Amino acid sequence: MLDALLFTKTSPLLAAVYRECLWKVNTEEKLLYLTFDDGPIPEITPIVLDELKKWNARATFFCIGKNIEANPEIFQRIMDEGHSIGNHTFNHLNGWSSNDKDYFENIAQCEAVLNAKCGMRTTKLFRPPYGKLKPSQYTKLKKEYKLVMWDVLSFDFDLKMAEEKVLENVLENAEEGSVIVMHDSLKAKPKVEFALPKILEHFTEKGFKFEKL
Repeated sequence: MLDALLFTKTSPLLAAVYRECLWKVNTEEKLLYLTFDDGPIPEITPIVLDELKKWNARATFFCIGKNIEANPEIFQRIMDEGHSIGNHTFNHLNGWSSNDKDYFENIAQCEAVLNAKCGMRTTKLFRPPYGKLKPSQYTKLKKEYKLVMWDVLSFDFDLKMAEEKVLENVLENAEEGSVIVMHDSLKAKPKVEFALPKILEHFTEKGFKFEKL
């Protein structure tokens, strides 16, 4: 079973075992890849978009299907401002606790929403909620999607973690090609509002660019 939530910095061993997932972009250029899970929602996604726009940064949003349906204007703004979109299931299902049939149907339900809003996508990105996939799910999905995990986990979703620690997790671990996970969710909102502007400023001043996957 695959569970990537163990480390702030992803273990090279884990990435090697699940090598068909994208954990980090292979580049020597000063590029970083911010990703945001669980939106779009009105309480935080527009704040994230405003901050990205301020720094001319691009990101990748792994969206929940039901949130796309509930907030179509915000989803449209994500696309209009040049960011990438990924599938994050329709209801944020945990692969470990879901049977394969229900899990694949939930992903397909989200994909149908994405196709209705975006058209048929040439590159289909998927990130499993919680980073959890059964081997059977991994085997099937890697044939249909680019499975995107991460190199750096901010832990902005952890209610016990201080805002400063979330910022430190990213500043001390991100490097060329890092895929960084943050969340446009209610639970993460205070930490994202604190950390995201500082992350963008810090790395921009160091000559990095933030690109979409």
